[in-house]
Amino acid sequence: MIIGVPKEIKNNENRVALTPAGVAEFKKHGHLVYVQKSAGENSGFSDEAYAKAGAELLPTIEAVYEIAEMIIKVKEPIASEYPLIKKDQLLFTYFHFASSEPLTYAMIEREAVCLAYETVEKSDRSLPLLVPMSEVAGRMAIQEGAKYLEKPMKGKGILLGGVPGVPPAKVVVLGGGIVGTQAAKMAAGFGAQVTILDVSLPRLRYLSDVMPANVTTVMSNHYNVMDAISQADLVIGAVLIPGAKAPHLITRDMLKLMSPGTVLVDVAVDQGGCIETCSPTTHENPTFIIDDIVHYCVANMPGAVPYTSTLALTNATLPYALQLANKGWKKACTENEELKKGLNVANGKILYKGVAEAWNLPFEDVETALKDLVYA
Repeated sequence: MIIGVPKEIKNNENRVALTPAGVAEFKKHGHLVYVQKSAGENSGFSDEAYAKAGAELLPTIEAVYEIAEMIIKVKEPIASEYPLIKKDQLLFTYFHFASSEPLTYAMIEREAVCLAYETVEKSDRSLPLLVPMSEVAGRMAIQEGAKYLEKPMKGKGILLGGVPGVPPAKVVVLGGGIVGTQAAKMAAGFGAQVTILDVSLPRLRYLSDVMPANVTTVMSNHYNVMDAISQADLVIGAVLIPGAKAPHLITRDMLKLMSPGTVLVDVAVDQGGCIETCSPTTHENPTFIIDDIVHYCVANMPGAVPYTSTLALTNATLPYALQLANKGWKKACTENEELKKGLNVANGKILYKGVAEAWNLPFEDVETALKDLVYA
């Protein structure tokens, strides 16, 4: 198969979808790999390293899309990339369709095959391609939140861990999944007083067992969320419903419960956000203020630490990408239930229920669609 790796062009997205080591693995299996020049530069991987691993370097993004059968990316295509996508071309990347109607319609129109990292799902319901970036984002949420609590950043002027004789900051984490767990661990490590809320009692039991003493677990409901955020200095939104929009746990009216300078970090913003007043921002302009509350809503947080993120992402995606290349996407998705759940759009049809429901569009069962495509 011919693999294409374009340079990411989303604002301040510094990651790359494939490392030179990944190129070498594809070459070992007999595939051709084309990498756009300077695609890995911001992640610390030179063109020379890709060439040495066996990749062919192409000068433009247009050239990569033109030649490739499978495009491997980090983030969803942006508007300038839509015309470059060919019918039946396989795109393997994060899509988050439920948060972007234009992207959804564009991929339907282009009749591309869209296999989304974020909905590849194991039998235990874990999301193996979302986990590494969720780990990075969860940890970064505290790192960024601590920075924006500083007074020059319009925060309260509170040191996250306090000092002897001065109490630490109060951190509230909404959601006890991968992002929430990593955020709570980092905040606790800083010495903050942490409250983590989740709707699953078994998950809260687990977190109670593994978290340090400065982390308190609380059942998530409307009353408890309001109570927690009214005392918080830093709130982390870490709620995920795979492939669907995140629910709004904090509404506009609830901002008045918080004191001026409180910082909100909505890690779920690329899936619609779990804080109503949050909308996607960039690393260039990461925050905005509503009702004296600082909102940090960067949709590609791991892009700020591209070396770590690229290695972590490739470690997770490469085994799946090799299956797609070795077998072709139809056979790979037919034989592998995890990859099958990653199919969101193919042949101009939506194959993932959460995406169809987000935009009130027709939905075709992926099993039926695959049978029709394989035996067509």
